[in-house]
Amino acid sequence: MEGLEFRRHRRLRQSQAIRGLVRETELTPSHLVAPLFVEEGLDERAPIEAMPGQSRLGLGPLVDEARELREAGVPAVLLFGIPAAKDEQGTGAYNDQGIVQEAVRRLKDAVPEMLVIGDVCLCEYTSHGHCGLLSPAGDIDNDASLPLLADTAVSLAEAGCDIVAPSDMMDGRVAAIREALDGSGQSETAILSYAAKFSSAFYGPFREAADSAPMFGDRQGYQMDPANARMARDEVLTDIEEGADMVMV
Repeated sequence: MEGLEFRRHRRLRQSQAIRGLVRETELTPSHLVAPLFVEEGLDERAPIEAMPGQSRLGLGPLVDEARELREAGVPAVLLFGIPAAKDEQGTGAYNDQGIVQEAVRRLKDAVPEMLVIGDVCLCEYTSHGHCGLLSPAGDIDNDASLPLLADTAVSLAEAGCDIVAPSDMMDGRVAAIREALDGSGQSETAILSYAAKFSSAFYGPFREAADSAPMFGDRQGYQMDPANARMARDEVLTDIEEGADMVMV
């Protein structure tokens, strides 16, 4: 129309070449992290019924899987451990000879270029299946759990983890972990925080895979209500302020 002035945004959509040139977001294998479940005492692969096509892995198959992932261009794995024994204190999480610590060493020896991320939580290791210690009243004791989560992060970093990923949703855990890492000479270890982790039925398959379902109650007292977007933002900002290098929703 004569005299009408407007911007021609479609100039940048005329061809695949132009669209590719100005594309802001691309998803390639280099952007992916593969979650792997490693089980103590397992020699082979154990299929996970709730996750068709996925398996719990022994240490040997774990290394094989990591090699295949790296050859496919995937640069990182996130490790979850299933110990042979559990206890009230979740000691397997911060045992320097624990299953994930040993897995990290094996991976770094066999596939040194693979970025290894270690999950920091107690739920896979506690006999009650909760992400923190229990108080005498049977509640989750937030502050008593922090030193154990920090010990877990340090143990994983000393084993060779490039990144630790606290997923427990205890208040103050990022600050506690950052302080412990720095104090133990692991200041270069990054923190990827599960900053906004929702109490959701979508976690059902994961809990089967990691054998981490709570033996009583639920996790609504520390994981987030999916209906609260503003609270999620506050959790993210808090974790960044406490020292998280990256955040996950």
